[in-house]
Amino acid sequence: MIDHLTIARIQDAAQIVDVVSDFVTLRRRGVNYVGLCPFHDDRTPSFYVSPSKNICKCFACGEGGSPIHFVMKHEQLSYYEALKYLARKYGIEVEEKEYTDEEKQAQSDRESMFILNEYARDYFVKILHSHPEGKAVGLSYFRERGFRDDIVKKFQLGYSLEQRDAFTTEANKAGFRRDYLLKTGLSAGGDDNRPLVDRFRGRVLFPVHTLSGKVVAFGGRILKKVENVGKYVNSPESEIYSKSRELYGIYFAKSAIVKQDKCFLVEGYTDVISMHQAGIENVVASSGTALTHGQIRMIHRFSENITLLYDGDPAGIKAALRGIDLLLEDGMNVKVVLLPEGEDPDSFARRQNAEQFNRFIADHEVDFIRFKTQLLLEETGDDPVKRAGLISNVVESIALIPNSITRSVYIQECAQMLQMQERVLIAETNRIRRRNYDRKKELKQREETVSEAGTKNESASSVNQEQKQRKGVVAGPYDRYEREIIRYVIRYGNTPIYRKYEKQKRKEGKKVVEEDILVEEGPGVTEFVLYDLERDHINFSNELYRRIFEEATTFVEHSEFDAGRHFISHADPEISRLASELMSDRYQLSKIHSRILGEEEGDQSSRLLEQNLLNSYVPRATTELKNAYVLQKIEEIKIALKKATPDDENGLITQLQQLQQIKRLLAKELGERIILKY
Repeated sequence: MIDHLTIARIQDAAQIVDVVSDFVTLRRRGVNYVGLCPFHDDRTPSFYVSPSKNICKCFACGEGGSPIHFVMKHEQLSYYEALKYLARKYGIEVEEKEYTDEEKQAQSDRESMFILNEYARDYFVKILHSHPEGKAVGLSYFRERGFRDDIVKKFQLGYSLEQRDAFTTEANKAGFRRDYLLKTGLSAGGDDNRPLVDRFRGRVLFPVHTLSGKVVAFGGRILKKVENVGKYVNSPESEIYSKSRELYGIYFAKSAIVKQDKCFLVEGYTDVISMHQAGIENVVASSGTALTHGQIRMIHRFSENITLLYDGDPAGIKAALRGIDLLLEDGMNVKVVLLPEGEDPDSFARRQNAEQFNRFIADHEVDFIRFKTQLLLEETGDDPVKRAGLISNVVESIALIPNSITRSVYIQECAQMLQMQERVLIAETNRIRRRNYDRKKELKQREETVSEAGTKNESASSVNQEQKQRKGVVAGPYDRYEREIIRYVIRYGNTPIYRKYEKQKRKEGKKVVEEDILVEEGPGVTEFVLYDLERDHINFSNELYRRIFEEATTFVEHSEFDAGRHFISHADPEISRLASELMSDRYQLSKIHSRILGEEEGDQSSRLLEQNLLNSYVPRATTELKNAYVLQKIEEIKIALKKATPDDENGLITQLQQLQQIKRLLAKELGERIILKY
């Protein structure tokens, strides 16, 4: 246990911005910081950090809390383990005792497996540097590869003896249970209670670390040629390790990635280590597997810019092509560097220093569209059929890019390179995006159908209702009012809700010319809605509307922001679909707004009138929402009064009277035209 004084010191020392910055790239926004949420698949920053309150909060998934709770959730630690993590970070001494057999038994599976992995790492490091076999075989190998001793120690490299059960025997003596040795994959075999053997015997060891530095797995390279035995063996998938979610070297690279605002992606352990030794630290490895969304998302939290470094041979080229589409789909800025033939990042970095390496990258990195197009052009030659396939292949990649402006730039460049008409590529891109959207929609519907069929004790309709409600589809009591506000936000964004002009005269030769001069400009639509709702502590109840509004508020300081274009081309198909509907002139206004316009619903001129009278319509929309909240609260209090005790009645009656007074004021405002004074 940790004493209360030490806990208080840790709580005082732990600063939320400092703690979260170890895992998330934060950018200042006013008095707070914002970044991509590490707890869900966040495409636009929704994770807010408040230095003054020393807390964090995701406004999309709801996760957050104090520095301790953030570490608990992110690293899946117990309360006391999170305290120890923060104590180490801030150099606070915590008196710990050795784990007894009873305490080990009481640990959860995950915690016990992490403890065992840390024990194994220390054991393998000790063998490498202290045991005669470790020094003669393992350490000699690393030195032959050109790795300095400080780099070997930095990456905690180790060696496992050739003896069949050397590690397993020592782990048993230390009190580690058989089932954890099997779950972590450090030991193997053991069917029918037969003796266990070391999985990594006779191999040099590369520990795989989490973002916080915990050892989650090992990779082992054999040094002797053995038939039917793979060169590399990795820890198996377990409760703490999923290969598709981990990147080798991320713990050592995260700070450099943020500082350089770029990440180099390579394939193997030694590629990462050699580049670090050359002074290039913003590098991670996919460990020889195809990139996954989980790995990309981890990189995206630190930078949007990624450069893929691959061998110049055909296998390296194919690997580069495999990873590009997933990176594009996640909104990354992708460049590719193919190293000289016969070189890999390991061998190339060993002959370069940081300056030479960066100069080579700057001279040879190619934007993905050029890389892929030029590569495929070389393969197709003059064959028109193959050329058509090439065009489709390239456009498939472009269609994955979520940002409409970036897509447009790539289409223009692709049209020039392929000598195609731009409109043809635009049409094909739009067709592919519609197809991809339909596929995702169909997949969601299938998942919902399966979920409904497998749910017990609920009717299929009620399950479907709940699923839709989580997506913000079901109309609640405030839905039509919130929808009207979101409609203004999407259609007009940062357009000022009013502009005031004055007539001024000036001479042009002998003539006197009178012209309108702008003397005052009101707040943008989004800014006004934000202020008007925040001062009354009103939030959107519809999850989809709330996400759109929160994203729109991040652009309130950008006068050039085009909300309509942004949301129509949004990566989230639900947002894109809603924006398209609300931007359409066929969208029917609410009856009262249509009457104010004095135009037929859907008439093209109605939008021009509406834009000129935003100072009336936008405040009215927010007032209607406030009125709906008050009416709902009044009904709730009336119901509560019927069941209230005599002691509670007076308080409820007072609340009811106050709400009815507010109701009368709002009714008066809604009975009149709401026009901002200026």
